[in-house]
Amino acid sequence: MRTPRENLLSVFRHEIPEWIPVVAHVDPYNQPNQRGMDPQLAEKLSNVRWADESIVTFSRYLGLDIMDFFFPPIAIRQRTVTVETETKEDLQITTWRTPKGDLRQVLRFSPDTGMWYTVEHQVKEVADLPRLAAVFEDQEIAFDPERLTALQARQRLIGDDGILICSFPGTPLGQLIRVHAGVETTGYLWADGPRELHALVEVMTENHLRQFQLSASCDGIDAMVGMDDTSTTTQSPAMFEEYCLPYTDLIADAVHAQGKLYFHHSCGLIHDLMPLYRQTRMDAVHGYTIPPLGDVGIAEGLALLGSKITILPGFIQLFGNMDDREAVEESVIAMFREATPGAHFIPCVAADPEKTMEDTEFIVRICKQYQQ
Repeated sequence: MRTPRENLLSVFRHEIPEWIPVVAHVDPYNQPNQRGMDPQLAEKLSNVRWADESIVTFSRYLGLDIMDFFFPPIAIRQRTVTVETETKEDLQITTWRTPKGDLRQVLRFSPDTGMWYTVEHQVKEVADLPRLAAVFEDQEIAFDPERLTALQARQRLIGDDGILICSFPGTPLGQLIRVHAGVETTGYLWADGPRELHALVEVMTENHLRQFQLSASCDGIDAMVGMDDTSTTTQSPAMFEEYCLPYTDLIADAVHAQGKLYFHHSCGLIHDLMPLYRQTRMDAVHGYTIPPLGDVGIAEGLALLGSKITILPGFIQLFGNMDDREAVEESVIAMFREATPGAHFIPCVAADPEKTMEDTEFIVRICKQYQQ
């Protein structure tokens, strides 16, 4: 019998697994509701942070396979560009002073979520693009000894119960949309500053490639996750084709050269991006979102992606009304039915703050009946 780790990896070799792996996910956005939770588990999950041990804890409690996420084992520092940060009440104001001019970003802290949200983006006009390029050109990327030690400890914690993944920044286009410029400004930049935008993307791509290559050289990492997380509501297929297709294959090839897998996180409405994903050498679509939250089902997505890409969908049932238990059960069964024989399918139980542990365990019980 295969170990859970071996069984998970077999799916990415497009083999029929001994059982369909089902994994769990916890992060600051996806924190489990503690109503009715085992007190010991509640204590361990009382303060979920990015890349902590919460996924391992939650997965083992539920008896699921482990697909854990960790930080890349690298440190990034500016060599000559200075970064100045000041905090005023709930605002954090950061200024990058580059040879091409200054960039300014303002974040606001939300006590409700414990996270920071963008009020003012770095990039506001075409003239800011070479300034942002100067930031990335200036960065020095090296191993972080503390993270390397922590990575090895996490690998030992997981053992043969699963795999370990490092999560990286998104594609340059995705990062502009999500982090540096926002949706509206990125759209204007695409139309009004194509030359400057391409120049920035070239610099960011080289920077990301160094991050991926250095991290992929480490033992103990099974896969790297890049992302867009933007869907066709914020970037068109034409934009993805122009800016993301070459980037994706460049990164995937670099990761594959060192025996690692490359996942592309892209939750949301991605139906019209699927034919483009199929053209790439990515190994999996992570965060794959089915209807009614997404716009492409299991069977249709597998057909659109072909035989070389695995889908990692979430159980959207946990994000909707679960009063009709019979309907919920049938929808979960339908996911497994559409994925038969399971050679390209690893579903994920993501924690939902609005659902109780009883809701979550109900989904898990159904999964365990249909995994084999």
